Amino acid sequence: MQEKDSVAVYFAQAALYGLRGQPERIEAVLAQAGISERQLADSSARVAATAFAKLWLAVARELDDEFLGYDSHGMPMGSFALICRGLIQTATLGQALRQCLSSFRLFLRDIQANLSVRGERAVITLQNRQQDLFARSVAEETFLTAVIGLLCWLAGRRLPIDRSQFGHPRPAHGDDHLFWGPNLTFEATHTEIEFAASYLNLPVVQDLASLKVFLRTSPQWLIVRFSNRQGLSSQVFKQLRNCHYEHWPTLADMADERALSIASFRRQLQREGFSFQELKDEVRRAIAFEYLRNTDLSIAAIAEKAGFREASAFHRAFKQWTGESPGHYRMKQHISD
Repeated sequence: MQEKDSVAVYFAQAALYGLRGQPERIEAVLAQAGISERQLADSSARVAATAFAKLWLAVARELDDEFLGYDSHGMPMGSFALICRGLIQTATLGQALRQCLSSFRLFLRDIQANLSVRGERAVITLQNRQQDLFARSVAEETFLTAVIGLLCWLAGRRLPIDRSQFGHPRPAHGDDHLFWGPNLTFEATHTEIEFAASYLNLPVVQDLASLKVFLRTSPQWLIVRFSNRQGLSSQVFKQLRNCHYEHWPTLADMADERALSIASFRRQLQREGFSFQELKDEVRRAIAFEYLRNTDLSIAAIAEKAGFREASAFHRAFKQWTGESPGHYRMKQHISD
């Protein structure tokens, strides 16, 4: 992590859930992390990612629970490392994911998940017995962050999420789609995320040596990739999103604007889990979903706005993202509305 990496104070507040009603213990873990109670009370504040990582670890040690009190059984210290050691023995990401979900079921009682493959789509569906809406939302995002973060690490690359739906209302931290993908819904009947099933065939590229490094940097690695919503990748996404694709700056232009070398610019994006090309693809996806959901523009016009020179290329790309045509997706949205 770098000193400028930060997370919304929402995440720090959420990390303390298991210590609610215990002010002395909360004061102790905040002191270990170097976070003030005044900072914690400011809903607009941001917390340095290094401080948040210390808070996460301090709460986990205090509770002897790596799931921070969001499950009636929880995960005793060392559970995450034990799960990871098993995963590096698998050959493919599909095997790793199935074993990962099974391993979490050995520890957690209230929140569990299943993998299903529907044609060319892989879907992770959650079951959650938590009654408190806040606890449900944090538990589900924490669980899925851990699972997706592990998959990205095991594959040595980012896995784009094509569709996400959550049973809880939109959390206070917002719904930056770089976190859960552009096709995002809240207050659905249940929680699930979807991605291309072809990723399940990717080989597991990590070994015992890389696992030791990974465990030394967890949860920091996950924090930077999944909670730092004001990082360079978010800045690049917003800059591209706010101008027509024909006027998009080049990678060199963006690096120069930030007084970075091209190599440094690329490294920082990679550290956050993205490449410049992937961010451009994310912007195109975001434009497509936004216009299909919220406008009556023709499919050809939306394809042009998303940077596709031919509507047929847009159809093919959209089918890869969702398993359905743009027209069918739009029809479903209108029916649900």
